Amino acid sequence: MLTRALGQGLVAGFAGAAVMTVVEKVEQRLTGRPDSHVPARVLARLAGLPERPGRQPRALNLGMHFGQGAVLGVVRSLMANAGVRGPVASAMFTVVRLTSDQILENATGVGAPPQTWPRSELVVDVLHKTVYAFAAGAVADALAGRRGPGPGQRHAALRPGRRSDVGPLPRASSAAR
Repeated sequence: MLTRALGQGLVAGFAGAAVMTVVEKVEQRLTGRPDSHVPARVLARLAGLPERPGRQPRALNLGMHFGQGAVLGVVRSLMANAGVRGPVASAMFTVVRLTSDQILENATGVGAPPQTWPRSELVVDVLHKTVYAFAAGAVADALAGRRGPGPGQRHAALRPGRRSDVGPLPRASSAAR
């Protein structure tokens, strides 16, 4: 499952980042909000590159934006392959995406905790990360769904709902993996 989830996740995460980028560009045209250079600044600090004042190199911005999106897509793919799929899974994954940003931005000193942000910036950030999570989730779910239900879904099919009286699924043979 891990190998399959890795490839599927990179595809799903990249697709999610692409959809998020399109939505960001539409939002920026409507609101006049400028590009954020936070991703480039985070990548520069993580990579030990010299920082530049003002606008950051576009390649660094896109590298961090799509790289982080692709890597995090692996988490969503693991969820999908385990059987944690659909809108609820994508909502859960939104929190993972937001948390990843905050860890990297705050650990590098590039960002500040979200509770200190102006509300309008917070709303925009949550909106864009939600778009990413649901787009990546749709792709991850579709790719994982080609192999049928995941273990969690098979377990739930034994008796719908969360039940303490339903034991775990028997171990799958190595041929079924």
